[in-house]
Amino acid sequence: MPNETAPNETAPNETASNETASNENPTDAARLAALIGELSHLSTEQADTSRGDLDLLPTLDLVRAMNAEDRRVPEAIAAQAERIAEAVDGITDRFRRGGRLIYIGAGTAGRVGVLDASECPPTFGTDPGMVVGLIAGGEVAIRDAVENAEDDDRAAAESLRGLGLGESDTVVGISASGRTPYVLGGLAYAREVGAFAVAIAANAGSAIGAAADVPIEVVVGPEFVTGSTRLKAGTAQKLVVNMLSTLSMIRLGKTYRGVMVDLQATNEKLRARSVRTLIQLSGAAQDDAVRALTEAGGSVKLALLMLFSGASAEVAAPALAASHGILRDAIAALG
Repeated sequence: MPNETAPNETAPNETASNETASNENPTDAARLAALIGELSHLSTEQADTSRGDLDLLPTLDLVRAMNAEDRRVPEAIAAQAERIAEAVDGITDRFRRGGRLIYIGAGTAGRVGVLDASECPPTFGTDPGMVVGLIAGGEVAIRDAVENAEDDDRAAAESLRGLGLGESDTVVGISASGRTPYVLGGLAYAREVGAFAVAIAANAGSAIGAAADVPIEVVVGPEFVTGSTRLKAGTAQKLVVNMLSTLSMIRLGKTYRGVMVDLQATNEKLRARSVRTLIQLSGAAQDDAVRALTEAGGSVKLALLMLFSGASAEVAAPALAASHGILRDAIAALG
């Protein structure tokens, strides 16, 4: 029949399909095999068979088992204390030069960075541009997964270039696996322009660690649910970025006697907290604390200096500026 193909012949469309398969599939298969091999060596991807079938355990046992696993995180972070301190000192030094702290990450790691950056202005009275969070896939990825965004090794560099990244800045790359292309590309660009590069990974000997000036590799081991790195790895990331931002802000004088003093009274709750802080630290009466806070334009640190020194806002503000925002130094200067 005219439309039939001889037994040993292949229809034209089948030939094209087979040629495509032979051209693409071996490459795809090789890439997949290589990635599987790479992941198989990561501690975050291992399965802990000692836990057995979690779905068969009573809920209370699940709670206790997961809590026991989470207790490993602080110990793993403690093992990286020296590197975290090195990173904090480097970040602080660059802040003093007018630089910024910029987090980059994909998925959970990116969200951790964005969260920490967004909490710095209300906590420490910083400009929103001082601590920045970049996430693979852009802002939509904060809430929704953006497919393949983490595999783009040029996107972070493009975003950093758009921010005018320079040698006074710090880039902190966050990746549980320690191999995320988005993060690797960003750290490579940071090193290229002379910025301070820090890596936070959950595996030892990570690729991002090798690409950074300071590698912080918090090895938390297999996850409670295998491969779900939003768990222990994500918790470790949150604790480490808490340290990086909070401790550098302490070094910049944004706390006094362990209390936040650079917050701004921008809503009712923060105003009440501000007045309470003034009373707690200075011993002033509530009316005096409220008056000082009003005269200081809502600045707790300036109001404290006024209460401690008895100086007016017009005198206290320049003294605080001359002390580079360090309240202790400003109190001594006016004392």
